[in-house]
Amino acid sequence: MKKLATLISIFYISVSTYAQNAAAAKTLLDEVSAKTKSYNNMIIDFSFNNGKQESKGKATIQGEKYVVDFMGLTQIFDGSKMYIINPNDEEVTVASAKSADSQAVSIASLLSFYKKGYTYTWDKKQTINGKSIQFIKLTPTNSKDVKEVYLGIDTKTKNIYNRTDVYKGGSKSIITIKSFKTNQTLSKNLFTFTKSKYPNYYINNLD
Repeated sequence: MKKLATLISIFYISVSTYAQNAAAAKTLLDEVSAKTKSYNNMIIDFSFNNGKQESKGKATIQGEKYVVDFMGLTQIFDGSKMYIINPNDEEVTVASAKSADSQAVSIASLLSFYKKGYTYTWDKKQTINGKSIQFIKLTPTNSKDVKEVYLGIDTKTKNIYNRTDVYKGGSKSIITIKSFKTNQTLSKNLFTFTKSKYPNYYINNLD
């Protein structure tokens, strides 16, 4: 009976600890989300490392709209459609907002992706480049490829430092934010695709 009582106590302590960790993780994530929503816009320089090579990119985000320059491609999302401009093939791929969700570079949804389809819990804290980084572990509730995601958050600024996707096959990818600017003066046409700028490009409509 004593052993059973001990096991039951351990079980309840574990459940309670997990619930507290999940609550703390949600609180921090919500703080980050609220802070980013307070910005008029964000300009992010980032690196992407898939374990084999590292590539650099830049993203400008304003509300749901964004422009991402990455690996020779430019992605423009105007709030309803996404345009992927490929200068090497002289092609523009056009997708609806629904299709864009599966096409976009994850940097564009880095700040809000966790709100659907994940459970999360408190993870380790590390000092990286002089910054105190708290990691939140997110586990997809329904994913064929991703096993878990680790989101690193700067505890001082409450901004995201990096995101690590761990795949079920054993590989991983890391997005690290190198610089972060907010409330910049942007061109009013920045998030608008202008077809006349690409007169010889093939327009590939996915929808």
